[in-house]
Amino acid sequence: MQIDRDLLDGLARAALAGGREVLAVYATDFAVDAKGDASPVTEADRRAEAVILDELARLLPGVPVVAEEAASDGKLPADLGRVFVLVDPLDGTKEFVSRNGEFTVNIGIIEDGVPVAGAVLVPAQGRLYVGGRGHGAFTAPVEDGVAGAWTPIRVRTAGADGLAVMASRSHAGPETEALLARLAVASRISAGSSLKFCRIAEGAADFYPRLGRTMEWDTAASDAVLRAAGGSVVTLDGRPLAYGKRLQAHDTDFANPWFMACGEIDIPTVVAAAAGPVAAGG
Repeated sequence: MQIDRDLLDGLARAALAGGREVLAVYATDFAVDAKGDASPVTEADRRAEAVILDELARLLPGVPVVAEEAASDGKLPADLGRVFVLVDPLDGTKEFVSRNGEFTVNIGIIEDGVPVAGAVLVPAQGRLYVGGRGHGAFTAPVEDGVAGAWTPIRVRTAGADGLAVMASRSHAGPETEALLARLAVASRISAGSSLKFCRIAEGAADFYPRLGRTMEWDTAASDAVLRAAGGSVVTLDGRPLAYGKRLQAHDTDFANPWFMACGEIDIPTVVAAAAGPVAAGG
């Protein structure tokens, strides 16, 4: 698939369109419903997904799309093909409901199991991240639903004093603590949603272990941004996180294994740290 500035612009437009719907609901006294898996969903999820799907139909006609809310209703493409799109219209619904501003809109393109382009919007913070294979990663301010100038971003080299670790605001647990106890950790930064990947991509942190359940639409867009910024996302055994996982023997379609998002750090060191008891649940 050809990755160019026009494609990245189109992904940005789709994310911005979804973000406008999200903020319109955010400003109201919205209701919170529960899906079949007991996870929360709001009108913002549904409205954002609808406009994103409309934008993608114009940008990438005929390309299959796996979108979170459609998937929860059983609406999935019969065949993904080599190229497909993953959409999470509102990642961090818990953050949205608690109104802490750390929720995101996510659109990622997958080719042959690899995230090759993505857009991540942080609507309440007015910040957009985009990245594509061969083009690098960028961030831009957003005001009144319009993105400003793009600034290149890249992962940093971890400091000699240890890793700056992104910790999940809603999902950290004892397995994460066990892994971090084996590593030199200089600082910990809490954040919600896919924003953690983007903070690593822009050089504000080094490492984010996610030893818990996620789905491919949760990670695809920010994974693409991080990889384009020079980082990596690997499973606990060091393999790149793959996409398009269906007919999994021990999990549902599109469910991710545990993984680690990394800046410019020594991957064998974190893989070795993950080889202890924490690996049993991955």
